[in-house]
Amino acid sequence: MGEWRRLGGLTSKHLDGITPLLIVPVGSTEQHGPHLPLDTDTRIAAAVAGALARQLPGKSLVAPEIPYGASGEHQGFPGTISIGTDALTTVLVEYGRSASDWVDRLVFVNGHGGNLDALRAAVRLLRAEGRDAGWCSCSVAGADAHAGHMETSVLLHLSPDVVRIEDAAPGNIEPLADLLPRMRDGGVAAVSTSGVLGDPTMATATAGESILADMVADCIARVHRWRPGSDGMLM
Repeated sequence: MGEWRRLGGLTSKHLDGITPLLIVPVGSTEQHGPHLPLDTDTRIAAAVAGALARQLPGKSLVAPEIPYGASGEHQGFPGTISIGTDALTTVLVEYGRSASDWVDRLVFVNGHGGNLDALRAAVRLLRAEGRDAGWCSCSVAGADAHAGHMETSVLLHLSPDVVRIEDAAPGNIEPLADLLPRMRDGGVAAVSTSGVLGDPTMATATAGESILADMVADCIARVHRWRPGSDGMLM
């Protein structure tokens, strides 16, 4: 296993003479139905980033999480705080410019789908400026869209004490592609009064452990290959 530590607990002296890979979890603070915490995406991104660092060879550091993202589709639900795509893009660009003074490579680990446009724009620009940045997402094929089986299962594995499973109930289970036209106009509230897109009622910690392992394996493979696409996403 590679050496890994949390950036926030180090001093500048610890970093003398090393050029690490910096792993930056990017999440959100937004509604996740009545049963999951507002920082669900941030928790998942941080867990994937930590596991990624532990399994990579060489020196890798996990940065403090970026806990706010582009969550405008969840506006209207109490607790949601969105900084929008433009602001997040600026944060990621300036973050990458600053960190690149002392890191070898920089990878953003994204836990929220609404952040994708910002990541694409920011990492594309960082790479055009000659900085070795990339990004990957905490995603698995066939997962439901929001606060459903996938996210609830992962939280039951990571942080069972914060899951209010007694409040879990099915939300809108239509395919996301069918919901998008209405969501573009009215956000998630237009298609789900609870904010849930999917069915969390059959979620289990065992399933969550497997789903998280798949997320980590996917990101590890992408970092090992280190083949950023035109938008900076690791292929």
